[in-house]
Amino acid sequence: MTKAELIEEVAKAADCSKADAERTLAAFFELVVASTKKGEKVAWPGFGAFSTTNRKARTGRNPQTGATVTVPASTAMKFTASSTLKAQLNPNRK
Repeated sequence: MTKAELIEEVAKAADCSKADAERTLAAFFELVVASTKKGEKVAWPGFGAFSTTNRKARTGRNPQTGATVTVPASTAMKFTASSTLKAQLNPNRK
């Protein structure tokens, strides 16, 4: 689903304009990024949680030359699905 399709579907479901839906989604994502940058966890019960994880520096290899390179430490966004969401996605699993 593209951004435009998502905005259109949210606007239909919420019975609002596409502009309102786009502003709302943009505000949501901005809030998630700002909160997780501060080290906070953003959770939505029944859906999941957004958080960050720290990756340590490591050595890697340039695939073209085979030379060893240092990959610096970084912070990555992480999404953990709730058990409710997992159950909805896997209804036949026990």
